Amino acid sequence: MTSLRLVFFHLTCLFLGIMAQAAALKLSSSVQPDGGLLSLKTGDNLTLTCFYNVDVAARLYWYKQPLGQKLQLITTFFYFDTNGTFYGEFKNNPRFTLGKGHGKYHLKISDLRVLDSATYHCIHYINSLEISESITVSVTGSAWVHQSVLEIIQLGDSVTLNCTVHTGTCDGEHSVYWFKRSQESHPGLIYTHGGRNDQCERKDNTQTHTCVYNLPMKSLNLSHAGTYYCAVASCGHILFGNGTKLDFQDKVDSPVLLYFLSGALTFTTILVVLLTLSVFKMRKRNSYGSAGN
Repeated sequence: MTSLRLVFFHLTCLFLGIMAQAAALKLSSSVQPDGGLLSLKTGDNLTLTCFYNVDVAARLYWYKQPLGQKLQLITTFFYFDTNGTFYGEFKNNPRFTLGKGHGKYHLKISDLRVLDSATYHCIHYINSLEISESITVSVTGSAWVHQSVLEIIQLGDSVTLNCTVHTGTCDGEHSVYWFKRSQESHPGLIYTHGGRNDQCERKDNTQTHTCVYNLPMKSLNLSHAGTYYCAVASCGHILFGNGTKLDFQDKVDSPVLLYFLSGALTFTTILVVLLTLSVFKMRKRNSYGSAGN
């Protein structure tokens, strides 16, 4: 139970980090991020950018943080350095290089692999450590997750959200998690399928292994509005779907309602004008009658 809660905690932290990093994301790669999560395929090349103030003598660091693990120091760079220094498994690794220039401290990763999936932090130190850039990278082989983009619903309806997972040659157990993001609440884990694999099948004459997971919801109300993300733990890495947005539609067609309200307003205005004229005429007649007496 403790290990399961730990997985939930790490997944929730990862999801929150993805959403929080969307606004701060800067990339020079031709592949663009989707909702704050950068998804790439094995073999791709990636450049993570980091900029610094050239007028300040600062020390800069690139760190890698795989899901559920500690920070791993990749490289350091000082204002007066010319090359930078790599550490540990990244030292003398030709896949990791630095793109340096006037105010630039970019980390370049070539020939991406699944084990490169992690959150990368560019940190600078002047008087204290501060994170300059952060980006979560998910590297997959032939695996990918598909979700429908939008579901239009009405109050009281029921809906079933689908998450289709294509895992290529990977036949391992899948743990499926659902996250919800809305304007009224912070993103959070709402449901998990555990390790169920009973909805999976392999297509004939192909290496594609496909699984479909459902999230049924009944008696929908306004609190259900938001975007639902499917996350799949498969073959040692996490795959995120693009999210399905639940949006409510009024049961009364809005143009019809608009015409009805406009007609009611017009009728009320005419009625008020007629009543005003009638009262004015009655007062005028009464004033003439009083003058004649």
